[in-house]
Amino acid sequence: MLKVLFLCTGNSARSQIAEALLNYKGKGRIVAYSAGSDPEDEINPFAIKLMKEMGIDISGHKPKSLNSFADQYFDFVITLCDGARDQCPVIHSPSIHVHWGFADPKYFEGSEEEILKQFKKITNEIARRIDLFLLLPLENKDRAALKKKLNEIIETD
Repeated sequence: MLKVLFLCTGNSARSQIAEALLNYKGKGRIVAYSAGSDPEDEINPFAIKLMKEMGIDISGHKPKSLNSFADQYFDFVITLCDGARDQCPVIHSPSIHVHWGFADPKYFEGSEEEILKQFKKITNEIARRIDLFLLLPLENKDRAALKKKLNEIIETD
Protein backbone atom coordinates (compact mmCIF):
# COMPACT_ATOMS: atom_id res chain seq x y z
CA MET A 1 0.00 0.00 0.00
CA LEU A 2 1.30 3.46 -0.90
CA LYS A 3 1.77 6.06 1.82
CA VAL A 4 1.33 9.83 1.37
CA LEU A 5 2.19 12.57 3.84
CA PHE A 6 0.59 16.00 3.45
CA LEU A 7 2.48 18.81 5.15
CA CYS A 8 1.72 22.37 6.07
CA THR A 9 2.57 24.62 8.96
CA GLY A 10 -0.39 24.29 11.35
CA ASN A 11 -1.95 20.97 10.25
CA SER A 12 -5.36 22.40 11.07
CA ALA A 13 -7.03 22.80 7.67
CA ARG A 14 -5.38 22.17 4.26
CA SER A 15 -3.38 19.09 5.19
CA GLN A 16 -6.23 17.66 7.28
CA ILE A 17 -8.62 18.12 4.34
CA ALA A 18 -6.14 16.51 1.94
CA GLU A 19 -5.53 13.58 4.29
CA ALA A 20 -9.25 12.96 4.75
CA LEU A 21 -10.06 13.24 1.04
CA LEU A 22 -7.24 10.96 -0.09
CA ASN A 23 -8.08 8.33 2.53
CA TYR A 24 -11.72 8.48 1.46
CA LYS A 25 -11.06 8.36 -2.28
CA GLY A 26 -7.99 6.11 -2.27
CA LYS A 27 -9.28 3.32 -0.04
CA GLY A 28 -7.46 0.09 -0.53
CA ARG A 29 -4.71 1.67 -2.59
CA ILE A 30 -3.30 4.53 -0.53
CA VAL A 31 -3.12 5.60 3.08
CA ALA A 32 -2.67 9.31 3.76
CA TYR A 33 -1.37 11.14 6.79
CA SER A 34 -0.86 14.81 7.59
CA ALA A 35 1.38 16.84 9.86
CA GLY A 36 2.69 20.33 10.48
CA SER A 37 5.92 21.98 11.56
CA ASP A 38 4.07 24.13 14.10
CA PRO A 39 0.74 22.37 14.72
CA GLU A 40 -2.26 24.32 15.95
CA ASP A 41 -4.20 23.17 19.02
CA GLU A 42 -7.37 22.22 17.14
CA ILE A 43 -8.68 21.50 13.66
CA ASN A 44 -10.19 24.58 12.03
CA PRO A 45 -13.98 24.43 12.47
CA PHE A 46 -14.55 25.41 8.83
CA ALA A 47 -12.51 22.37 7.72
CA ILE A 48 -14.61 20.14 9.97
CA LYS A 49 -17.83 21.65 8.59
CA LEU A 50 -16.86 21.24 4.93
CA MET A 51 -15.65 17.68 5.38
CA LYS A 52 -18.89 16.83 7.17
CA GLU A 53 -20.85 18.25 4.20
CA MET A 54 -18.87 15.80 2.02
CA GLY A 55 -19.73 12.90 4.31
CA ILE A 56 -16.31 12.71 5.97
CA ASP A 57 -16.01 13.19 9.73
CA ILE A 58 -12.73 14.74 10.89
CA SER A 59 -14.14 16.18 14.11
CA GLY A 60 -12.06 13.73 16.16
CA HIS A 61 -8.80 14.56 14.39
CA LYS A 62 -6.05 16.55 16.08
CA PRO A 63 -3.19 18.50 14.50
CA LYS A 64 0.00 16.44 14.52
CA SER A 65 3.64 17.38 14.57
CA LEU A 66 5.96 16.39 11.75
CA ASN A 67 8.17 14.89 14.48
CA SER A 68 5.61 12.13 15.05
CA PHE A 69 6.44 10.80 11.57
CA ALA A 70 10.23 11.24 11.72
CA ASP A 71 11.09 7.55 11.40
CA GLN A 72 8.47 6.60 8.81
CA TYR A 73 8.86 6.16 5.08
CA PHE A 74 6.38 7.77 2.69
CA ASP A 75 6.12 7.16 -1.03
CA PHE A 76 4.97 10.75 -1.56
CA VAL A 77 5.34 13.93 0.48
CA ILE A 78 3.12 16.79 -0.64
CA THR A 79 3.52 20.26 0.85
CA LEU A 80 0.49 22.55 0.81
CA CYS A 81 1.86 25.84 2.19
CA ASP A 82 1.93 28.63 -0.33
CA GLY A 83 2.21 31.99 1.41
CA ALA A 84 4.45 30.45 4.07
CA ARG A 85 6.61 28.44 1.67
CA ASP A 86 9.76 29.09 3.71
CA GLN A 87 8.04 27.92 6.89
CA CYS A 88 6.52 24.85 5.31
CA PRO A 89 8.08 21.73 6.76
CA VAL A 90 10.57 19.80 4.71
CA ILE A 91 11.19 16.11 5.11
CA HIS A 92 14.38 14.66 3.70
CA SER A 93 13.79 11.15 2.49
CA PRO A 94 13.75 9.14 -0.71
CA SER A 95 10.07 10.06 -1.07
CA ILE A 96 8.79 11.80 -4.18
CA HIS A 97 8.23 15.42 -3.12
CA VAL A 98 5.80 17.82 -4.73
CA HIS A 99 4.43 21.22 -3.77
CA TRP A 100 0.73 22.02 -4.17
CA GLY A 101 0.54 25.52 -2.76
CA PHE A 102 -2.61 27.00 -1.26
CA ALA A 103 -3.28 30.17 0.70
CA ASP A 104 -3.38 29.63 4.46
CA PRO A 105 -7.04 29.56 5.60
CA LYS A 106 -5.88 30.81 9.00
CA TYR A 107 -5.71 34.27 7.43
CA PHE A 108 -9.06 34.28 5.65
CA GLU A 109 -11.11 37.35 6.55
CA GLY A 110 -14.69 38.42 6.17
CA SER A 111 -18.05 37.21 7.34
CA GLU A 112 -18.57 33.57 8.22
CA GLU A 113 -20.20 33.11 4.81
CA GLU A 114 -17.24 34.71 3.01
CA ILE A 115 -14.72 32.60 4.92
CA LEU A 116 -16.72 29.45 4.21
CA LYS A 117 -16.75 30.36 0.51
CA GLN A 118 -12.93 30.65 0.54
CA PHE A 119 -12.66 27.32 2.35
CA LYS A 120 -14.94 25.67 -0.21
CA LYS A 121 -12.76 26.95 -3.03
CA ILE A 122 -9.62 25.45 -1.48
CA THR A 123 -11.38 22.20 -0.57
CA ASN A 124 -12.67 21.80 -4.12
CA GLU A 125 -9.21 22.45 -5.52
CA ILE A 126 -7.59 19.95 -3.15
CA ALA A 127 -10.25 17.40 -4.16
CA ARG A 128 -9.57 18.07 -7.85
CA ARG A 129 -5.84 17.58 -7.41
CA ILE A 130 -6.38 14.38 -5.46
CA ASP A 131 -8.66 13.07 -8.22
CA LEU A 132 -5.90 13.78 -10.76
CA PHE A 133 -3.30 12.24 -8.42
CA LEU A 134 -5.33 9.03 -8.22
CA LEU A 135 -5.45 8.78 -12.02
CA LEU A 136 -1.65 8.57 -12.21
CA PRO A 137 0.27 5.30 -12.38
CA LEU A 138 1.46 5.78 -8.79
CA GLU A 139 3.20 2.42 -8.63
CA ASN A 140 5.42 3.49 -11.56
CA LYS A 141 9.08 2.89 -10.76
CA ASP A 142 10.20 5.74 -13.03
CA ARG A 143 10.37 8.33 -10.25
CA ALA A 144 11.38 11.21 -12.52
CA ALA A 145 8.44 10.64 -14.86
CA LEU A 146 6.05 10.31 -11.95
CA LYS A 147 7.33 13.49 -10.30
CA LYS A 148 6.88 15.32 -13.61
CA LYS A 149 3.26 14.12 -13.80
CA LEU A 150 2.65 15.20 -10.19
CA ASN A 151 3.99 18.67 -10.92
CA GLU A 152 1.77 18.88 -14.01
CA ILE A 153 -1.29 18.56 -11.76
CA ILE A 154 -0.79 22.14 -10.53
CA GLU A 155 -0.13 23.39 -14.05
CA THR A 156 -3.72 22.52 -15.02
CA ASP A 157 -5.15 25.06 -12.53
